[in-house]
Amino acid sequence: MSCSLTDANANCSISDRCAICPLSRVQAGVRVRIKRLCATPELQHRLRELGLGEERVIRLLTSQTSFICQVCNARLAISEKIARLILVEPVPAHAAA
Repeated sequence: MSCSLTDANANCSISDRCAICPLSRVQAGVRVRIKRLCATPELQHRLRELGLGEERVIRLLTSQTSFICQVCNARLAISEKIARLILVEPVPAHAAA
C-alpha cells in the first residue's frame, strides 16, 4: 500500500483544515480518527490487534520520546517511527464525546 500526504508538514491540532496527517504531527491532548495504516501487513495486523485500526478514535496523551495514546480505556505507548505510519484526521470536539 502506498501512502502519500499532500500536506506532510501540516500541524494537526484541533483545526479542521488538516484533512489527514501522521499521528506524529498531532499535538498532545487532541482526539483523532485513524484513517490509514501505512505499514507492512504484519505491522498493520499487530496495530489492529492492539486497537489501533482504521476508524478508531484515539486521544494522543503525550508526544515526547514515545507517543502515548488512549485507546478505549487503555494507554498504549508507540515509537515515533510507528506514529509516522498512522495517518489520522482531527475529530471535531462535538463529535469526540
